[in-house]
Amino acid sequence: MNATNMRKVLCVQGMPKAGLDLFAARDDIEVEIVHEGPDFDLRAHLGDIHGITLFGTRYTRELIDATPNLEVCSRFGVGFDSVDVPALTDRGVPLMVAGTANSVTVAEHAMFMMLDLAKMARQYHAGVAAGNFGVRNEYSALDLFEKRLLSVGFGRIGSRTVKRAVAFEMDVQVYDPYADPAAVHAAGAALVDDLDAALAEADFVTIHCPRNEETYGLIGADRLARMKPTAIIVTTARGGIVNEAALIEALRNRTILAAGIDVFDPEPPLPGNPLFTMDNVLLSPHSAGVTRESMDRMAMVTCQNVIDVFDGRPVPAHVVNKEVLG
Repeated sequence: MNATNMRKVLCVQGMPKAGLDLFAARDDIEVEIVHEGPDFDLRAHLGDIHGITLFGTRYTRELIDATPNLEVCSRFGVGFDSVDVPALTDRGVPLMVAGTANSVTVAEHAMFMMLDLAKMARQYHAGVAAGNFGVRNEYSALDLFEKRLLSVGFGRIGSRTVKRAVAFEMDVQVYDPYADPAAVHAAGAALVDDLDAALAEADFVTIHCPRNEETYGLIGADRLARMKPTAIIVTTARGGIVNEAALIEALRNRTILAAGIDVFDPEPPLPGNPLFTMDNVLLSPHSAGVTRESMDRMAMVTCQNVIDVFDGRPVPAHVVNKEVLG
């Protein structure tokens, strides 16, 4: 292959082998792998690359401007709040995401959190392990059967969570101003347009919308106060959609029953966060989309996205800033 036809891809924070194998099968792609550390300077690696893959590293306008040959930016995952999308759009560079590669994984995690909290899993385990078989009489576990679930969002993940909740014979509602009513109905759910009213009637609430100017702080103190004292909220989307300080107060005051929290604002959560010592929360480290299988799927989609752009055939559904497709 003529050196002038070579394209270089920078994989920031590495890349699972399943993705790297796709690059290795091409004789026109060179890969550089870098890992962040105390003295890491991303700018030093940008001058000669044509593509970049990112986990959670911030990719700002300044860094994008320092990447003169950039043709594609591919996120390992579906969130993109760490990337300056307008800066990429100004350059005509597509921002690619991993599509549905981890959607099932996150939906499973949301169901897991609902089940753990409803069934008092950790309390029962601790009681039995301590020799207190009578713990069964100290807590009141809950059924999911016939309970009202409100899914805030009906995209890649929300639609799959709804499907699983319907299979549990839950009464499912969806709040999503951009959802196709026919698709929501076909999934066995009802589309609602009044978030405040829906929150007041929900037994479970799951958050599955992107974080942006419209959704940041979407669930704050006023809306948490509308919820039932027996309600459980699960957030696996992005920190800040549910106001964390307001959620802490609602949990502390038992305004709501419990919360499953996979995402924080900021991340990682600061030492001494009150959530760490609460008995009505289940925490995970922004890992809802991370399993052995999903990591391989995301790696393959992330790297294939880069290849597809190089080959002039990007998958439109994976492009965030579709206006660059012309």
